[in-house]
Amino acid sequence: MRILIYSYNYYPEPIGIAPLMTELAEGLVQRGHHVRVVTAMPNYPERKIYPDYRGRMYTAEKRNGVHIQRCYVWIRPNPGLAARVLLDGSFVVLSFIQALRGWRPDLILYTSPSLPAAVPVALLKLLYRCPTVLNLQDILPEAAVQTGLITNPVAIRVFEALEAFCYGSASHISVIAEGFRQNLLGKKVKNQKISIISNWVDVNFIRPLPKYDNAFRQRHGLGEKFVVLYSGNIARTQGISTIIRAAYKLKSVPEIAFVIVGEQSQLADLEKLRQEMDANNVLLLPFAPRAELPEMLAAADVGLIMQKRNVVGFNMPSKTQVLLASGRAIIASVPAEGTAAQAVRASGGGVVVEPERPVALADAIFDLYNHPEKVQMLGQQGRQHALEHYSFEQALNRYEKLFGQMTTVPKATATVF
Repeated sequence: MRILIYSYNYYPEPIGIAPLMTELAEGLVQRGHHVRVVTAMPNYPERKIYPDYRGRMYTAEKRNGVHIQRCYVWIRPNPGLAARVLLDGSFVVLSFIQALRGWRPDLILYTSPSLPAAVPVALLKLLYRCPTVLNLQDILPEAAVQTGLITNPVAIRVFEALEAFCYGSASHISVIAEGFRQNLLGKKVKNQKISIISNWVDVNFIRPLPKYDNAFRQRHGLGEKFVVLYSGNIARTQGISTIIRAAYKLKSVPEIAFVIVGEQSQLADLEKLRQEMDANNVLLLPFAPRAELPEMLAAADVGLIMQKRNVVGFNMPSKTQVLLASGRAIIASVPAEGTAAQAVRASGGGVVVEPERPVALADAIFDLYNHPEKVQMLGQQGRQHALEHYSFEQALNRYEKLFGQMTTVPKATATVF
């Protein structure tokens, strides 16, 4: 098949949707398919276009068999409503032009966020007379409204209209968890139009490695301490300050060390809070190259998943599968009925605590610190669950099967909105 992947995020961005779409595109190429990707100039999580890609409207390159077509986007570090409109608008227009510069696809897969990308994809669907599959990674605009990212009533209505258009114009929708499916059913999307394909993790890349004979521990002076690790985006939805406050409550236990890894520009506020609370058991580090990720995860005794209490229940952090595959215990400070909590409990690889409660988080950490056999058991169970449910090969098989089914549907049916 000739498959066009339309994704705002792609390699070399290190976290979020980018690694997933990169692995999917390259996996499809290895299966013998032709894949091209239309994407933005890399800018996440710094929200600044990477130096090697600045000053250009378009670029094209080939990496591991995938044709990558990038376009400029108008991006700012802390976009307000106007900046967000310019960002989405620039991607909608310029990516559409890039998408026309290449072979005609048999199928288009596009990811959301961002919702406005549904507009050029719908046009391409008509032009190319091919089916489209929406890969839904987050439910918008609810997530943006709940976290205060969007407050303007007019903007909310516009995004709700875009959401309805997005679901209606797609030939099929792949969602990453059951909670997403239930949400869509509540919005009158037909069940037969929805498939659940969980996000995945490369279980050969992310794997249990030695904890103490570990370069990450040695480099940062962690020795044989009980290491609690958070690595990922530091944004409105995470509530990372809870970690600093929990660390403060555990200052009297010097054997417990907290490590927070994130984008350098996002660490400043945390460093200010750390100093104010004199939480000298917290180490703040910038992201390292992705190749070092397995060793960093292996250095931890416990990996953290963090969300605020007002995060909608169908937000599923992509780090969930990664932490499970690493073979380390998880503490999920997330809404109890949310998708992330359900995934952690189903895996047997971790415990769930009430979000934005430093005392609850500190108590859970201290309990695991005092029960190393429980830590080991959770890690083993999580790793086994990742092997059985989140391997890349399983996800790739499901996508390939779905794409095959979509491209055998008569054209007249496949292009109906």
